[in-house]
Amino acid sequence: MRYSLGGKNNTPYLGSMQYPAKVLLAWGEAISGNRQLLDWLMKNGYPELGMTCHAIRLVDTARAWLMSNGHPHLMALVNGAEGNKNAIVWLHQYGYTYLADMALGADNDDDAIQRLISAEQREWAGVALKIRSVKNQIEERHNDVHSLSPD
Repeated sequence: MRYSLGGKNNTPYLGSMQYPAKVLLAWGEAISGNRQLLDWLMKNGYPELGMTCHAIRLVDTARAWLMSNGHPHLMALVNGAEGNKNAIVWLHQYGYTYLADMALGADNDDDAIQRLISAEQREWAGVALKIRSVKNQIEERHNDVHSLSPD
């Protein structure tokens, strides 16, 4: 089974968001820090998902790669997960409703997670929760006055 987040009326540069379930599971684990699965994504035709993992962890070169290689929707996911409301508007504008809810869910919006689950998009909700966990850990480290954050 393939799961799709593809928007309606997308311009050609936006690319497709259709992935087999096993790829989504691998992506979720790679987001959580599984280096072997991150490498697998990069070497097996899903570099955009691997680069999104790096972008979530604030790697500027990965963010630039997503924009330069036809994946602005994934960069909008990352930006939306970081609280950028313009990214959410952009995702909606291009028909990426589920991706917008993923970004909101990753930014601690439980209603967005519930919308994904209600729409039978559990896999995407799971990925959003993985992003949320990483994002919140980064935020915690940034806000910890007792440590220097490497992020």
